[in-house]
Amino acid sequence: MGAEPTSRARKVYIAGHRGMVGNAILSRLQRRAEGGERLELVTRTHAELDLTDQSEVRDFMQATRPDTVILAAAKVGGIHANNTYPADLFTKT
Repeated sequence: MGAEPTSRARKVYIAGHRGMVGNAILSRLQRRAEGGERLELVTRTHAELDLTDQSEVRDFMQATRPDTVILAAAKVGGIHANNTYPADLFTKT
């Protein structure tokens, strides 16, 4: 009999990896990978991938083909920004 096929690493895309929540998720997954779990972690900055651009996201997903997508991206501005520009958090500016 032939050898068993080698299982490939699970590809995980973390959107928002620079934010508080996304960075914590990325750190946790990095520790799991360092511990031997077969993970390929994929990140992109906002400059590299605009998540509000549907065609750009579609192209990225088709090219990258992640097994798992973790969406931790958000637009945040703090209390002052939320009070001053409350609708801007829900619309593209």
